[in-house]
Amino acid sequence: MLPAGAQFNPMTDSEFRMFCELLRGHCGLHFGPESRFLLEKRIARRMAEVDVGSFAAYHYLLRSERDGAQEMANAIDELTTNETYFFRELSPLRALINEIIPEFQRSSQRPVTIWSAGCSSGEEPYTVLMLAREAGLEPGRDIHVYASDISRRVLQKARRGVYREASFRDTDAYYREKYFVEKDGSHAVCDEVKRHVDFIHLNLIDRSKLAILGTMDVILCRNVVIYFDTETKRQVVRTFHDKLSPGGYLLMGHSESLLNLSNEFELKHLANDMVYRKPLVGEETSSRWHSVAETAIERVEDAAPAAGARPLPSWKRER
Repeated sequence: MLPAGAQFNPMTDSEFRMFCELLRGHCGLHFGPESRFLLEKRIARRMAEVDVGSFAAYHYLLRSERDGAQEMANAIDELTTNETYFFRELSPLRALINEIIPEFQRSSQRPVTIWSAGCSSGEEPYTVLMLAREAGLEPGRDIHVYASDISRRVLQKARRGVYREASFRDTDAYYREKYFVEKDGSHAVCDEVKRHVDFIHLNLIDRSKLAILGTMDVILCRNVVIYFDTETKRQVVRTFHDKLSPGGYLLMGHSESLLNLSNEFELKHLANDMVYRKPLVGEETSSRWHSVAETAIERVEDAAPAAGARPLPSWKRER
C-alpha cells in the first residue's frame, strides 16, 4: 500500500477528460474545469488506498470487469457531496405535509407514496416522518416513505440513524427531545421513525435499477441535480415524470428549477411554497410551438376560400 500523503504526477488534461466522461456516463456526476482540483485530490485518495501509482492505471481499474464495480462504488463515496441536515429548507416540506398529502387523501384511501431521491445520510426522509407524525399522520397507513442514494457509505449511516451536532443546526429542541435518544455523545433517531423509511441503493440514471420502485405520488429531489450536466438533468427529470402518478408532485431545492429542462410539469403555487406538478390525464399542457402552429393553421383556414381549402392535418381534425 502506498504511504499516506503519497505524491502522484499531476492529472493530465486527457486524464481529466477520461475521468469526467467515465463518471458522467456511470452516474451523471459533472466536473467542470473549476472542479478539476477537487476531482484530482479525491481520486488520489483512492489511488493511495488501493496502491495504484498513476491516474491512467486507476482509470483502467475502474473499467475492469473483476474489480471495477466495487472500486467505482468506493470512488463515488469519495466524490459525492453529502451536505445536509434535519429540517433543511422547510417550506416545501410544510407544503408536503399541510397541502399535498391532504390533497391525495381526499381522492384516495391508500398511503401517499413519497420518494426522497438523493437522500444522503437520511436527514430528509426522517424529517418528513417527524413532521407527518406531528400532523397526526400514521406512517404505513397514511404515508409510505422511500429514500435512495448512490453512495453506499451514506446509506449505511442513514440506516444506523445516529447523528452528531452538525445535523441539528436547524432543529428545534422539541424534536430532539421527542424523536431522538442520546447515545455516546450522538443522537439516535427513535425506532418509531427509523423503521418507517425504506432505504434503497439507486443510481438515478440507471433506469433498469429504477424499475424496482413503483409509481410515486411525491418525489423530493433537492440540491441533487445541481451536480449533473444539462443533458443528465433532463434525463433524470424525465425519469421523475415517468415515476410520478398523474397529479403527482416534484419538490426541488430553492435554487433549482425546470427551466430549459422540461415542459411536462406545471408550476403550482401553494400556500407554503411553489412546487412542480405532473398534470392529470387530460390536463397535459401542450407545447408552446404546437399552439403557435395551431394558430397559424386557423389563420390560413379562415383566409382560404372554402372550395380551395386544403384538408386539415389529422391531428387538427381530431381536436
